[in-house]
Formats: sequence, structure tokens, C-alpha cells
Amino acid sequence: MQSEPPPLAAQFASSPRGARQARQLAVRHMEEWGYPTASDASCAVALVVAEFAANAVRHGRVPGRDFGLRLALDVAAGLVRVEVADAASANRPPATLPPSAPEGESGRGLLLVDALAARWGSAPRHPLGKTVWAEVPVAPSTGVR
Repeated sequence: MQSEPPPLAAQFASSPRGARQARQLAVRHMEEWGYPTASDASCAVALVVAEFAANAVRHGRVPGRDFGLRLALDVAAGLVRVEVADAASANRPPATLPPSAPEGESGRGLLLVDALAARWGSAPRHPLGKTVWAEVPVAPSTGVR
């Protein structure tokens, strides 16, 4: 029986650069878990991290506060749990997916998350803020390094 690898936990500046760094670190960490950069699992996790981090920067930014990223691999369940925490309590993701106009420049990110994740949602974070999470199904890796 394979043991669970340690999760990744990191803080990033609430900026476009911080969002990009979060996505890049998630891809590197997936590779450490045995999921190559171009694998479906790594690409799915990267997309979910990118969407949640971009939303944390755009909608959850509180001046002077960073956002957090946590990734955890559940080998037995075949899931990677992605969590992005920010300091804005009021701006939670919608309970239902918003309609997206095909010609619109935004509004499709959560539709992609919904397509890639087995489950996703948000929860309040104490003392302030929220955590948006998703569980992304992954096939068995080539081996945790």
C-alpha cells in the first residue's frame, strides 16, 4: 500500500504574477508526484489552480493579504485536492454556474473547473476569507518521487 505524499502548501502575492507562480509550482509539484508536465492530470490541476488563483487575485484580493495554495494527493481515491484561500469573505463563487456568452471574454473558468473536477465548492475560512476547493480525478501516477 502506497503512503500519501506530503501536501504542498504555499503563499503567493495577490497579483497576476502570484497567480502565475501558483500554477507553475502546482505543475512542478505534480511532476514530483509522478505526473509529467504534459499529462492529463497535470494539465487539469494546472487549469484548476490557474482559475482559482486568478479569481483570488481578481475577486478575492484584500490589500496587504496574500492568497494560499494547497495541493494534496489522495492516492487511494485517485484525487488531487486543490485549495485556494483568500482574505475576501464576501466574494464567494456562485452556487450555480453562470451562463456564459460564447463571444464573452470571461465567465467560462468555473465551467471548465466543473468539467474537470469530481466535486468543487467553497467554505468560509476563519478568522476571515474563504477557501475554494476542487477534487480533480487522476489516474495512478508513474510513481511519487
